[in-house]
Amino acid sequence: MTDEPEGSDADVVPAVVAGRPRRFSNVLAALDHPLGTGFLVTIGVLAALVLGSAIGSISTILVYIVLAMFLALGLDPIVRMLERHRVKRGAGIAIVFCGFALVAVAFFVFVLPPVIAQIVQLVEAIPEGVENIPQSDWFAQLAPDGQAAIIAGMDQLADWISTPSTIAMLGGGVLAVGVGFVAGISASFVVIALTLYFLASLSAAKQALYALAPAHSRVRLADLTERITGSVGSALIGSVILSSLNAAAVFILHVAIGLPFPALMAVIAFVITLIPLFGSVIFWIFASIVALFSSPTQALIFFIAYLIYIQLESYVISPRVMNKAIAIPAALVLIGALAGGALAGVVGVLVALPVMASLLLIIREVVVPRQNLKV
Repeated sequence: MTDEPEGSDADVVPAVVAGRPRRFSNVLAALDHPLGTGFLVTIGVLAALVLGSAIGSISTILVYIVLAMFLALGLDPIVRMLERHRVKRGAGIAIVFCGFALVAVAFFVFVLPPVIAQIVQLVEAIPEGVENIPQSDWFAQLAPDGQAAIIAGMDQLADWISTPSTIAMLGGGVLAVGVGFVAGISASFVVIALTLYFLASLSAAKQALYALAPAHSRVRLADLTERITGSVGSALIGSVILSSLNAAAVFILHVAIGLPFPALMAVIAFVITLIPLFGSVIFWIFASIVALFSSPTQALIFFIAYLIYIQLESYVISPRVMNKAIAIPAALVLIGALAGGALAGVVGVLVALPVMASLLLIIREVVVPRQNLKV
């Protein structure tokens, strides 16, 4: 019997196989059983599809939960302020919600009725306003070609509105608005109940989160969590305060200048200016165009006056209101607002700023320091 020479293939191949990484060996083992591997992969894909479908089915509920969580984080600084004045947390939560209820009642009693009335007036005034365009001063100042183009556009608009399909679409839109209003009221009660629960259990939830971390990391996690929640609360409260001041300024300007629909435009300003950084500019352009239909002189006065307010808001009011929020680059604010609006509408735009602030804080305080330790 002859011995195999030293270093033969019989000795080398097992050594190579034994020296292969465990991950590569697992891949080879999976390839040895293609039927079982394919079955497991198929099961995984089906499970992912079922999970995605389930999440899509409860997407509305998830939006309610996220909105309630952010509202709780936004109200928590007020509750903490009351706690610093020796008010128990339960009593502080009750005071905050009573204040919120008073604001809601004031809105439904003093703001909503004139807004609805002005919407009706606007709808009724649109046909008359369109008919009076050829007799307006600004129309007479246009060139003949411009006048002909506007008249042609008005004729096309009238033909489009008079078609049965357009009438059916407008009727369906009105019905959808009514259904959406009822759904919004029911959703408000759900969000308020969830917000109350999250606000009452916020401290306990934080302590439970800290307990999941290793003992040596709990202090660091607690500090980072408190800073994130504080930043979220400051950003949300600051956004609401700035939008409220903006709405008040718009209402005062419309009343002072004599522009129509001041309450309606104030509510629109509140909603649009919730968009961080660019909301005031968007409303400035929109409201100036709307004011043109009343009077070019009034529109010019509003254009200049609201531009002055935007500068005042940017350089005086906003730094004082948002002094505790994290500074975010303008490009990231725009990207976050667009992404949030695409995913969840107005709610997504509202929470985009605090989410971006939280991500930036995590990157600055966790990711960057860890990268700096790598040499």
